[in-house]
Amino acid sequence: MGLRLGEALSLQAGDIDAQLKRVHIRRGKGHKDRFVPLPDLTLQALRELWKTHHHPKLLFPNNIGSPDTIQQATKHMDRGGAQKAMKVVVQECGIKKVSIHSLRHRYATHLLERGLSLRHIQAILGHSSPATTARYTHLTDFTGKDSLTTINALINTLHVDLREV
Repeated sequence: MGLRLGEALSLQAGDIDAQLKRVHIRRGKGHKDRFVPLPDLTLQALRELWKTHHHPKLLFPNNIGSPDTIQQATKHMDRGGAQKAMKVVVQECGIKKVSIHSLRHRYATHLLERGLSLRHIQAILGHSSPATTARYTHLTDFTGKDSLTTINALINTLHVDLREV
C-alpha cells in the first residue's frame, strides 16, 4: 500500500475498512490522517496474518513470547524487528538492495507506470509536496516507451483534427 514503516506497524484492526476497500492511516508524517486504497490481495494477507495471533486491536503486535502473550501485547512490533525480518526474507530470496522503504519507492513508480496521476500518488503516499512524490517515482524504460506511445497518439489525433478543419 506504499506505507511508511511506522504507519504500517501501527495499523489497528479498526483501521481496515473491508467494505469500502480502504485503510485509515492515522497520524502519518506531519500528524496527518489519510485513507489509502486496500487491494484485495493485501486484505487477504492481512486476514491470514491476523489468524496467526488474533490480537483484538493490533495488526502487528509485538511478537515476543507465547501466543497468549502476543494476544495481550500493548505495543506493536518494533521497527528493528520488522527491518530484520525483511533482511532475512531478502537474503533467502537472493534479492539485492531491497529495503522496506525502497518498496515504497517502487510502489509509487509502478502506480505512475500504470497511469495514476502524480497528484493521486501524492495523496496515497501522504506527501504534502508534489516535489517529494516526483523524487519517489523513477523513470523506467516502460514509462519512456509509454510516453512515446502517448505523444504519438496525441500528435496523430491532432493531425487528423487539423485536416478536418
